[in-house]
Amino acid sequence: MESTLLSLAHGFAVAFQPDNLWYAFLGCLVGTLVGVLPGIGPLSGISILLPVTFGLNATQAVIMLAGIYYGSQYGGSTTSILMRIPGEASSVMTCIDGNAMARKGRAGAALCIAAVGSFVAGTFGVIMLTLVAPPLATIALRFGPPEYTALLVLGLIFLAYMSSTSLVRTLLMACIGLLLGMIGIDNMTGHFRYSFDLAELGDGIGIVPVAVGLFGLGEILSTPSHKVRGEVISPKFRELLPNRQEWGESVMPIARGSVLGFIIGIIPGSAHIISSFLSYALEKRVSKHPEEFGKGAVAGVAGPESANNAASTGAFVPMLSLGIPTGPITAVLIGALMIHGVPAGPQLVTEHPDLFWGFVASMYVGNLMLLALNLPLVSVFVTVLRIPYAYLYPLIIMFCIVGVYEVSHSIVDVYIMLIMGVLGYGLRKFNFDPAPLVLGLVIAPLLEQSLRQSLIMSNGNYFIFFSRPIALGLLIVCAVLLALSALAFALKRKDWRAKLAEAEAGEAQG
Repeated sequence: MESTLLSLAHGFAVAFQPDNLWYAFLGCLVGTLVGVLPGIGPLSGISILLPVTFGLNATQAVIMLAGIYYGSQYGGSTTSILMRIPGEASSVMTCIDGNAMARKGRAGAALCIAAVGSFVAGTFGVIMLTLVAPPLATIALRFGPPEYTALLVLGLIFLAYMSSTSLVRTLLMACIGLLLGMIGIDNMTGHFRYSFDLAELGDGIGIVPVAVGLFGLGEILSTPSHKVRGEVISPKFRELLPNRQEWGESVMPIARGSVLGFIIGIIPGSAHIISSFLSYALEKRVSKHPEEFGKGAVAGVAGPESANNAASTGAFVPMLSLGIPTGPITAVLIGALMIHGVPAGPQLVTEHPDLFWGFVASMYVGNLMLLALNLPLVSVFVTVLRIPYAYLYPLIIMFCIVGVYEVSHSIVDVYIMLIMGVLGYGLRKFNFDPAPLVLGLVIAPLLEQSLRQSLIMSNGNYFIFFSRPIALGLLIVCAVLLALSALAFALKRKDWRAKLAEAEAGEAQG
């Protein structure tokens, strides 16, 4: 415990350096704007701004990108409350009661409770991150290649199991990502693979053009501007403070949302989205007045907002301690670390203490910055919401193209981004989630390397994965998840057949 506190003190010394403070502030400000603007979201924002970090060192880059991530969780509540349009997917539940409060003249109180709940949950999440991540990294240092292979497979299957689309579709996307990740020079043999004689593909397909294309360009192409316009309720600054009753009704939902969100955040998948739905359901279940939910219940704002912020912090635990992305956002952040020459994983704590502890300390500072930003600048964000998207979208597209080109001054990267943008648009139209594709692309080199190292250790014998207890345990969990998914599909299919038979019987009688 003492060593943790000393390390955290060192982290604050890093975080309070003027340059790092500036990038934390910039990330929080941009993240809030990304959350406020409907149709963009944190993944698109981080992907679009990833090229900007190339002139920075690794610590500054990850501080700024993380600020965009958890800043967007704050900002997403603004449009949900003022316009009934979720600025970010995890703010869907805030729309229901937040906008109902706004229509009752309590928009300021709803925004204040959302901001305070986000601050408390974010701070709780960082404290838990400080306590949990270092010992978890110490345990993970005992992992060998077979354990890492099993852990990465589990991460992919868990993501597929928790996905909103079907398991088969999600795993298909992940496999396409794994295949794309194999393009380029083979690390072990030095052979070019699947590069179509393009020298630019020697290092493989870059994470930046794929992420910017799928989530920046693809999101813009698939979001018509008429869907993100609406009436904006503009609260007055003097109306921002909730009354005593509203404070009292929000204390326990904030506490429950913080704990629930952090626990769910550690699990692979879209944790910040899942946590907000579960928190809303929990608050409605424990409430003495469940009939108020949907009509402006304070707990319906405080719980989900706290849960999604705590979950976004919890997602950093496996990312920093194990090098395992829990979702597409942390996958892009791991990609950013790798681009800056810092391997994510258990060695991060010991080999790059300035980055690890500086990043953790910057999250404490970032939560304070977000609290200071969100309340006074509400009127500014309301003004931004009134910018016509016909002007805003072309600027974002131009920024995508320039940003991707500046990474390596390669026109091939721009073509990849454009192809991925069209692919992202097509995937959304056919109800495929593109996020596992990026996850597969990021995991591919790690999975291939650990798999081949495992087989070298065993002279090509796959039994090595079943002879090591930890690897076997992880693979058993994978098998259980696949079995549960197959069972759920079989039950659903049986239900469909029963309903079809009833419908046919009804038609025959008619």
